[in-house]
Amino acid sequence: MSDDRTMKERMLAGDLYRVDEELAEELAHGARTVQAYNATDPTDAVARREILVGFLGAVGEDTELRSPFYCEYGYNTTVGARTFSNFGLMCLDVAPVKIGDDVNIGPNVQLLTPTHPTEPGPRRDKWEGGRPITIGDNVWLGGGVVVCPGVTIGENTVVGAGAVVVNDLPADVVAVGNPARIVRHLGE
Repeated sequence: MSDDRTMKERMLAGDLYRVDEELAEELAHGARTVQAYNATDPTDAVARREILVGFLGAVGEDTELRSPFYCEYGYNTTVGARTFSNFGLMCLDVAPVKIGDDVNIGPNVQLLTPTHPTEPGPRRDKWEGGRPITIGDNVWLGGGVVVCPGVTIGENTVVGAGAVVVNDLPADVVAVGNPARIVRHLGE
């Protein structure tokens, strides 16, 4: 699995990669930044926003991510305006994570972009990949929702607490369960 690209270039392209020295340094930087964010006074909105703006790919106005917040690289994550995340958002962003405007995220939600080979050899050799996650505008993710790699959730959709989203969900539905399944179309 060798070519002329760096491991970071491979990761950003969505191809298999291994964490090398450059990515390890970026992960360490991410861990330090998240630690600083989580240690910041929760009432100091200016300092907290400053940290997020310097760490994430983009952060919309009037967005609040309550601590603790966990994120690996930061630059692969964008969060829209007026989005609210309750305690414990975990965003593993080896691939892009795009969170729209006016999104409500319950406590302990996991947005997981990493993938791993199913074959034992490459997995043992620490190869991994990633697939992007997109959360549309005005989505509500209930507490404990897990969004798996490669999933897109359409605008206005509600995902019930504890659901595991393994496939795309269209706009304007309510989905629950493991795996998440549509139980209602909004506006019916």
